[in-house]
Amino acid sequence: MGSGPAAGGAGGGRGFGRAAALVALAAVLAALPAIAGCGGRGHGAETDPEKASDAAILNAALSRELTLLELYERGRRYLRGPHQPGRRLRAEQAEYVDDVTKAIRGLGGESKGEAEAVDPAGVADRVGFLAVAGRLETEAREFYVGEAARLNTAAPRTLDAWLAAGHGLHLGMLSAGGG
Repeated sequence: MGSGPAAGGAGGGRGFGRAAALVALAAVLAALPAIAGCGGRGHGAETDPEKASDAAILNAALSRELTLLELYERGRRYLRGPHQPGRRLRAEQAEYVDDVTKAIRGLGGESKGEAEAVDPAGVADRVGFLAVAGRLETEAREFYVGEAARLNTAAPRTLDAWLAAGHGLHLGMLSAGGG
């Protein structure tokens, strides 16, 4: 019996060491694309058209969410009741604004959404307020349903579905008279 690899002699360790080195080198080479994707190579929405498109859709969404948040801030007195629906609607709207803003930033985009003006005369009483809020909630839900197929990346698609469902819930709360 000699000192070859089959005999477990000194020569056997060199073959294992080379194989381990090759496996480690292959792992590093395989990881390079993922490592290169972090940091300096791209800027998300600045260089990726799919992310830029998603960021633009989310900026339109942000404007809707900011408009509804402002409306619920102004209409607090119309949504008082035993279950405090106004407080819940405002809290959820604030959460929607935060989540859409984070999603835009996550795509490498810039938040550009602004609240749209709501005619104060239209929300001068509870009936008018509920009508305007219902219209804006319906438009928001329809927006998310319509834009779902245009979104390119997973996180915005998930957010879109969650927001569509949330606005459907808000419509239910409003149709119950806001309380």
